Amino acid sequence: MNMSVWFLIGAVLVFFMQCGFAMVETGFTRAKNAGNIIMKNLMDFCIGTVMFFLLGYGLMMGQHGAAGLIGRPDWSMFTNFSAFDWSNFVFQLVFCATAATIVSGAMAERTKFAAYCLYSAVISLVIYPIEAGWIWGGGWLSRLGFIDFAGSCAIHMVGGLSALVGAAILGPRIGKYTRGPDGKLSSNAIPGHSVTLGALGVFILWFAWYGFNGAAAADVGEMARIFGTTTIAPAVATVTCMLFTWLKNGKPDVSMCLNASLAGLVAVTAGCASVDALGAAFIGIVSGIIVDLAVEILDIRFHIDDPVGAVAVHCVNGIWGTIAVGLFACNEIYGSKGLFYGGGFRQLGVQCLGVLTVGTYTVLCMIPLFKLIDRTVGLRAGMEEEIEGLDITEHGLANAYADFLPIESTLGVHSDGPVDTEGLVPFPLTLSSGLRETPVGQKRYTLVRILCDEERFGTLRDTMAGIGVTGMTVTNVMGCGTQKGKSGQYRGIEMSMHLTPKLQVDIVVSKVDPELVVAAANAALHTGQIGDGKIFIYDVEDVVRIRTGESGYDALQIPEI
Repeated sequence: MNMSVWFLIGAVLVFFMQCGFAMVETGFTRAKNAGNIIMKNLMDFCIGTVMFFLLGYGLMMGQHGAAGLIGRPDWSMFTNFSAFDWSNFVFQLVFCATAATIVSGAMAERTKFAAYCLYSAVISLVIYPIEAGWIWGGGWLSRLGFIDFAGSCAIHMVGGLSALVGAAILGPRIGKYTRGPDGKLSSNAIPGHSVTLGALGVFILWFAWYGFNGAAAADVGEMARIFGTTTIAPAVATVTCMLFTWLKNGKPDVSMCLNASLAGLVAVTAGCASVDALGAAFIGIVSGIIVDLAVEILDIRFHIDDPVGAVAVHCVNGIWGTIAVGLFACNEIYGSKGLFYGGGFRQLGVQCLGVLTVGTYTVLCMIPLFKLIDRTVGLRAGMEEEIEGLDITEHGLANAYADFLPIESTLGVHSDGPVDTEGLVPFPLTLSSGLRETPVGQKRYTLVRILCDEERFGTLRDTMAGIGVTGMTVTNVMGCGTQKGKSGQYRGIEMSMHLTPKLQVDIVVSKVDPELVVAAANAALHTGQIGDGKIFIYDVEDVVRIRTGESGYDALQIPEI
């Protein structure tokens, strides 16, 4: 197999990871910000490309001096286009874009788009290229034998630390934390709008990760081994997280298991070519536990709002995966063997040194960068913008899902037929308004509002028709009663209430006795189970039929055509 061709195919797979990140972040956040999330992920790559080919690539891959701190750009891509190593440029570019996009999820739903673009430009221009050059460009860490085959440290830890700094400076989303009477903050769950999209993103990322980890393989045999470790670690991490959350919370956590898959991939990335199956499995076990603990500790203990778990997945597991090479490296192809394979403490020490120095460098760069952006263009969107959603306020996009899936009504498809209303005793009501003179005597205009399950609507509709009701308005709503629904948990946080789909049926009557309407509706909907619904009765001052201009009693009767 021509490995140079595979090298470029791997780069294309890494580029495809942008789609995976976009889907994960969109699914784990609210629908009103979906377009903003997509735009940020798109611009991460586009802005990053411009910055990386202007300067970033030269700083990363240019010749490093004796100290090995920074590369010297030669801009040969501009001066000698045909002879330039474009394979390596494209490969390094897609990795740079990955590091930049990690921050998007942690700062989602409340960051100004212009501020995010500035951050993306700077990390791709200077911050990422310098530290990646230490590891892959011939810099000082590579000379010490530091092992980070595909980027647990250079990409994921750096992106995760940047996300941590950004989220801490930015502050939480409105409503994420509530201060109680005792002065303590409690965390509120803000569920993402589509676990399905999040899962799609995870599967895309896992698929593309085979290129992320395997593109630089020296031969087919090494590529196959890398594919093996890249499969074992996330699979074990996901199973571990499932069991861990099942025992801890009483039920396996869906979104946390999705995070665990990514955590296992992140952690094995540094040592994918250096660890064996047993080492990959141990890496996965630890990843599956610490990703859950890190999400909850950051949220509940430190009150850092990270909607997608980017810090736990990329920062925490990037650190773990980098250090784990010093424990589980089973060969000396890229450095020394790990501690558990007879290599002593040398490789472990080099790995810890790399984590410490790269992490310190990242934090020292990102704090002033985010502070500067905050004091100039402003980092955070305004309160009204955040509440209304960044799609409309930042991009003029009314709805990211407009007309995506036309809804075909299924109301009333199922009906058990009308209930028997013969001999039904009208329900006694207390209404405040007086009676009005109509052609058939004194009658009220009364609004009967019914909240019910959709599955019972057909029976309700047929029953109303059976007692002479000639019109109704039906609306899809969300709600819960005093039982607050099956509240459950989201990412380890108890939800205060769970809103379930209901139908709101509005009926205005005058000729038909509202007490009969209430009694018939109650008979049609009653099952004796929690969630049967409620009926509200309102006085109506007057009513006008727009087509004819008729008002009052006449407006509620069947018109003569």
